[in-house]
Amino acid sequence: MGVEGCTKFIKYLLFFFNFIFWLTGGIILGVALWLRHDQKISSLLELEYDGTQAPNTFYISIHILIAIGAVMMVVGFLGCYGAIQESQCLLGTFFACLVILFACEVAAGIWGYMNRDTVSKEMMIFYDSLYDKAMTQSLAEDEKTALGTVLKAFHETLNCCGKGSGLNVFTHITDKLGLTDLCPKEFTSTSCHARIQELFSDKIYLIGIAALVVAVIMIFEMIFSMVLCCGIRNSPVY
Repeated sequence: MGVEGCTKFIKYLLFFFNFIFWLTGGIILGVALWLRHDQKISSLLELEYDGTQAPNTFYISIHILIAIGAVMMVVGFLGCYGAIQESQCLLGTFFACLVILFACEVAAGIWGYMNRDTVSKEMMIFYDSLYDKAMTQSLAEDEKTALGTVLKAFHETLNCCGKGSGLNVFTHITDKLGLTDLCPKEFTSTSCHARIQELFSDKIYLIGIAALVVAVIMIFEMIFSMVLCCGIRNSPVY
């Protein structure tokens, strides 16, 4: 015989929320792995020229998400098992893990909000340095070819050309004149700054929505786990 009445209802409610928590951890892990191996992002972040590589701040965030997703799945399983077994020890451990995870998520959320534009800005700076150098006519032929290859990969991946403010049209013209070979074959008036902002900002918002959902679930779980733990302690069976 275990807990009865409202406490029994909370026990199964906690199990349900833990299952959702475990499932959310799996989704976060899956999304993080998808972002890690997304073809567009991988193509951009693996670009390298003259020993300078594209900024990897985005990958650092993704690796943190992979770790969080894996930990959430373990903690979710721990909570499910502790609720079904009505174990105060497991529920107490589960609560402690939730508090630590919640604190880490709040800290990560604050850091992410403060640095939400960092990834796109770093990528724009990297792109601008390549573009400005490619448009310099004093480059040696082999260096110009290597630089053109990197920029062309950038442009074809994002279907863009130039930094904006008319420079994309200018680059198309220099391509037609044979001075450069940087833009995609099909004409595009979209600047690469806009494409970079669109690509990375959209991914950041996905991460933010997932974090908010997880935070709400964690708050309910902390409440239910403590109520169940107190109910088990006050049960005459224990």
